[in-house]
This record gives sequence, structure tokens and C-alpha cells, in this order.
Amino acid sequence: MQYDFSRARRIVIKIGSATLVDRRTGLRRGWLASLAEDIVALRARGTQVVIVSSGAVALGSPHLGPEFNRARLADSQAAAAVGQIKLAHAYQETMLRHDITVAQILLTLDDTEVRRRYLNARDTIEALVHLGALPVINENDTVATHELRYGDNDRLAARVAQMISADCLVILSDVDGLYSADPGLDPAATLFRHIPRITPEIEEMAGDTKADGVGRGGMVTKMAAARIAVPSGCHVLIVNGGPDHPIGRYRDTGIGTWFEAHEAPLTVRKQWIAGTLRPTSVLTVDSGAQEALRQGKSLLAAGVSDIRGTFERGDTVTVQDAEGRDLARGLVAYSSDEARRIMGRRSDAIEDVLGYKGRGPLIHRDHLVLLQETRP
Repeated sequence: MQYDFSRARRIVIKIGSATLVDRRTGLRRGWLASLAEDIVALRARGTQVVIVSSGAVALGSPHLGPEFNRARLADSQAAAAVGQIKLAHAYQETMLRHDITVAQILLTLDDTEVRRRYLNARDTIEALVHLGALPVINENDTVATHELRYGDNDRLAARVAQMISADCLVILSDVDGLYSADPGLDPAATLFRHIPRITPEIEEMAGDTKADGVGRGGMVTKMAAARIAVPSGCHVLIVNGGPDHPIGRYRDTGIGTWFEAHEAPLTVRKQWIAGTLRPTSVLTVDSGAQEALRQGKSLLAAGVSDIRGTFERGDTVTVQDAEGRDLARGLVAYSSDEARRIMGRRSDAIEDVLGYKGRGPLIHRDHLVLLQETRP
């Protein structure tokens, strides 16, 4: 079973540094030209395409002399500043042959975590797609710090796909997809071509984050991307981006891993909550509260046994069980100080503790999203 591109109205294609840039010869211009032909074919069928592309640091670093050290944040940001111009020009030059206008968008983590900035970014992308342009998105490495960055474009691509209600996210990898084991170490490893549901067992097969080469991602970050995109109704494909025409190759051979989005998409607001990558704090809940959440109920203060971190009303927090497993994310209705005073108490006791009636549940069900593994 493989994904049918003909059903897609809108696709996000994520391109990694290792796919786009050869460490010896630089930009893979022939490969990029072949991908452009794949994109032209998709657009000819009425499918809108958005690209999320790495490669700025890899393209810029060879031009900064022998003292360049990628491990230094300032040097990496300098390389991004140099390489971003080259990256944008490469896409512009390639797509211009097909009379397609390219638009560059640089995002930081806050552009998708802060609600107002999220909406502004979404509206810009929507306008560009509506006007027939091809948005090419990258993380704004020149200003992002270690604390305020995605660090990989897999999750950024998933957040963009979620943001614009894409039907499919295609992640171009350096392998054919998700295997049962590392195929380089285990010749008996098998490729998963279709994953109808992401389970803890599937996640464990992703292994450790890859640290070598010019890319920063690995199968772990691709799995994290699937965890963001799939609940929003977006299918995820991991395919080998090395050969020419990677989209056409998948269509012809079916070689790749398809994470199926078989559930109804969450509302736009709940998509944003679920995709938050930097929750403020953690609320630990007891078994009774955990069962209530599974039944679609709100989180009451009585079911909270521990609170870690500091937050204000309206911040996004993670809800965990006693073993530290993530259960849900939601917008909290109280500050951390208020929450600590009322946790473990019944709702009818809140007024006596706080001196005012309060706002009902700690997290209302309308502002709470169960994470994938908590669903029956």
C-alpha cells in the first residue's frame, strides 16, 4: 500500500542539507533540477506545493575561511547569512526555467509557538500559494539561539504542514524510510511501507539522532515530525531523497514509509496546541485524571499530584502520568502559583483557597489535546 499523490490538494516537501548539498562538490544542481520537474508535475495536477529547505549553513561555510568553526553559534549564524543568499538564488534560478516564482520565508521557533506570529506566518504562506508562488521556507539561523530554535527542519516542516492544513508532508531522507533496525548493521532489517498508527514500539525503532554528515536531523526527528503532522490530518511520507526525481521515484516504486493520517483533523487551534515544541511546564496527574482525559473530559485540579515549572494563565503545558509519559498538552487556566495552591483539591474548594471563585477546570477540554499514544 502506498500514498496516492493524486488525492493531495497541498503538499509540503522537506529537503535536508545532506540531500541538497554534497560536501565535496557543493550544491547538487542536477538533482535540484529533477526535483523541480517533480514539482511542476504536481502543480500541473492542481496540487499546491510548499518547500521547507535546509542547506544555508552547508552552502555558506566553505566561503568563510579556515577559522570557521560550525560548533560556534556565531560562526554557524554567519555561514547561514552567507549561504541563505546562495540557497534562495539556487531555487529561484531552477524554478524560473518553469516560469515559477519563488518566495523566501525565514522562521524561528517563536514564529510558530507564539499564537499571533503563528497566524501571521500562516496568512503569508496562504497568500503566496494562492497567488501561484512557490514558498521556500527555512529556519532563520542567523538570529535563532540554541534555546529558541527548532534545530532541525523536520519538525519545522511538520509545523508548517500543520499550519497550512497540508494533506501530505514528504520528508526527503538519506534512507528509503523507517526500518525495523539499522539496515547498515542488520541485513535482515525490513522497511515499513505503511504505518497506520504511531505506537511506542514504532517510535523506538527510530533509534538515536544522527550526528554526522552535513545534516542535523535523523530518524528521531522525522518521527517527531510525524507525531506533529499526523494528528492534524496530514499524511507523512519518508522517502529516499538521494536519487533524481524522488517524488516520481516513490510514485513508480512505492519505496518509502507512509504514516497514514486516518483520523479527522483537529481544529486549527488544537493543532497549534498539539504542535507546541516548547511547553512551559509539566503537570503530573493521577490515574483517575488520566482516565478522565481519555474520556474527553477537562483536567480538574483534584487530579493533579505535582507541578514542575513556572507558567502564567494561557501558557501551554504538558500533562504527564506518574511514570513521566506525555499524555496531553493544553492551555492552563491558572498561573503556576495558583495551580500549586489548588492542586489535589475539589473544584468546590477553590474559592476558599484562592479567595475568589476561579475559572473552573485547570485545563478545559476545549483547550486540551491528547497526544497520539494516549488514544485508545
